[in-house]
Amino acid sequence: MKDKDLGVRVARLRRAAGLSQAELAGPKLSPSYISLLEAGKRTPSPDVVQYLAGRLGCEATDLLGAEARTGDKEIELELKYAEMTALNGEPEAALADYERIQAAIDADGQPGLWLAAETGIAQSLERVGRLEEAVARYEGLRTATSRSKDFVAGLPVTVALCRCYRELGDLSHAISVAEEAVAEVERLDLAPTRPGIELLSTLVGLHCERGDLHRASYLAARAIEKAGQVSDRKALGAALWNASVAMHRNGRTADAIELIEQALAIYSEGDDVRALARLRNAYAAVLLEFEEPDIPLAEGLLTQSANALSDVGSDIDLAYCETAMARVKLRAGDPEASVGHAEKALGLLGPLHRLQSARTLLVLAAARLSQGDHAAAREAYERSALMLEASAAGRQAAAAWAELAEIMEATGQPERAIWAYRQGMRCLGQQGRILPAGSLLPRA
Repeated sequence: MKDKDLGVRVARLRRAAGLSQAELAGPKLSPSYISLLEAGKRTPSPDVVQYLAGRLGCEATDLLGAEARTGDKEIELELKYAEMTALNGEPEAALADYERIQAAIDADGQPGLWLAAETGIAQSLERVGRLEEAVARYEGLRTATSRSKDFVAGLPVTVALCRCYRELGDLSHAISVAEEAVAEVERLDLAPTRPGIELLSTLVGLHCERGDLHRASYLAARAIEKAGQVSDRKALGAALWNASVAMHRNGRTADAIELIEQALAIYSEGDDVRALARLRNAYAAVLLEFEEPDIPLAEGLLTQSANALSDVGSDIDLAYCETAMARVKLRAGDPEASVGHAEKALGLLGPLHRLQSARTLLVLAAARLSQGDHAAAREAYERSALMLEASAAGRQAAAAWAELAEIMEATGQPERAIWAYRQGMRCLGQQGRILPAGSLLPRA
């Protein structure tokens, strides 16, 4: 930017406003500074430009001119490059790019660009597994977008925030945030949109995790109905995907397969390689529920998924794939390979992804049991049950406690088995009323 050009614009706008140099200077600047600025002999800081724009009743870009707008275009281009880096499976590099770009943006003068960079930072933090930092950024974005007249534009942030809370094991809060947003969509009587349907579909998945399968099924039907009212095929794909999860959890495996195959057909039409890979993971998991599962098909799907995610996915995406492969190996009668995949998944997940870690521990426990290592199986089951319970995944926790009880009973520990059964009943909201509290605590 040429300082003289900026000075000419300041002088022209000052005269048009009927202000003297002293009046424009106001309490923060001197008349001599304004004189030198208009002569092109001073370069104002961004704060000074904002101050002058306020005094002149115009936008900062009116003073900075076309070259500033070109600068905005350059920033937009850099943001696109950062997004491509993230899509190529390099979230750490994308995070560094977004932080560098944001540091060069004036949050007050370029709010749209600043928010775009902040969204990129939050998404990158989530992809690299720094969930608590991602939540803080998403919460800030949710607050910022709530001030917008376009409520729908802020829904993707809400979906991402719920996703992070779920991974952190706070299902209750994730559901609360999602329900609040769904209620607001209904209060505003908004027409169905892809972001709104994705929000509803996310809520379906959250209720499935918590074990509220009736609510999940009801919301899944609503999501599919609303998806039929929009032209965006991906909205229907998201609704079908989460509806298949609800069917699967309800034991309706054949119906789940039908829905998930429809979702696969839709996602195969698009270019979201990561989402398609994750959907293949879900498909493989449902296939394993049949009495005689198609092991080769499930393993083939997961191999495809792993190959794709090695290019475009994060460590967390790969961890989900490894857990699914551990299940495949267990059903195929190879507990040693299953243990290897499960332990690799736990290493990729780290300490923060509590809900998925708990599910992986369940697979590890079953594999250890298959190997005849009852002590390791008990430890894994108990860790899993406690993590699921802490995540408010009551039904899943109860199932883990029940499986632990069966191991204890089979290994000659009836009192500990009864204790584990009671823990599972407690997770389902059942409290004993006959025996005194503590009378069935396990003996060391």
